[in-house]
Amino acid sequence: MVNATAEAFYVEALTELNRSKVPFLVGGTFAVNIYTNLNRPTKDLDIFCRASDFPKILSHFQKLGFNTEVEDERWLAKVRKGEFSFDVIFNSTIAVTPITDIWFKEAHEAALYKIKVMILSPTELIWTKVFIQDRYKFDGSDIVHLILIQSKQIDWRRLLGLMEQYWEVLFSYVIIFRFVYPTEREKIPRWLLDELVERLKLQADLPVSQEKICRGRLFSRSDYLKDVTEWGYADIVGKAGEKL
Repeated sequence: MVNATAEAFYVEALTELNRSKVPFLVGGTFAVNIYTNLNRPTKDLDIFCRASDFPKILSHFQKLGFNTEVEDERWLAKVRKGEFSFDVIFNSTIAVTPITDIWFKEAHEAALYKIKVMILSPTELIWTKVFIQDRYKFDGSDIVHLILIQSKQIDWRRLLGLMEQYWEVLFSYVIIFRFVYPTEREKIPRWLLDELVERLKLQADLPVSQEKICRGRLFSRSDYLKDVTEWGYADIVGKAGEKL
C-alpha cells in the first residue's frame, strides 16, 4: 500500500495517537481498504475526532517535535514530519458532518500496521464521502464498493437520517449503485428505494423555490463559483446576488 518510509511514519503516528488517550477514528482510504479489500494506494492518513479534541491531538504531537498547522478551523488540521503528514478532521469542508459521540459508539475495531485502532463505521464512512465530487476528486467508486461489500453493516435508516436534507444526493448514489451492479440491486433496501422515489414524486408536484439556488458548492467550492458570483444563484447560505 505504501513504501517503508511512509509506513514507519504511519506506525509512529498511530502509536502516538493511542498514547495520547484522545479518542480518534481512522477513515479515508485506509478504512475503505479494510472494509473492501481493495488495497488501493493512499497518500495520507485521515484521522477523525471531535472538534473539541483536535487541539489536544495537535498539542500532543507538538511536544514530540512534529510540525502542526490548522489549515481551516472549521474542519481540518494537519500533523507533519518531513514529507509525510496526516489530516486531523473534525467536520467537513461544508461543515455539515461534525464528528459526534455516535460516531465512536458505532465505530469498528481493526488492526492497521498491527496497531489496534477504531475505524469509522461503513455508515459514517459513506457520509464523509458523499459530497466529494469535483473535477479533481470523486469518491463515488468508494461508496459503491462499500455498499456492495458492506451493505448488511450499513445502518440505512441512520444514513437516511444523516442525509435527511440531502436525500437527493443519497438517491443519486442508489441509482449509481443499481447501474454499476444491476445484479446486486437487492443490496439497497427496498423500503429505502420506495421512500426516495416517493419523495421525488412529491417534490415534482411542488412549486419551485422563489429563490434561485445553486447547491453545487456543497460538492465543489470552485467548480460552481461562477454560478453564485455571476449567474445570479444563491450560494449555500444567503441571497442571490450577495457578495461572497
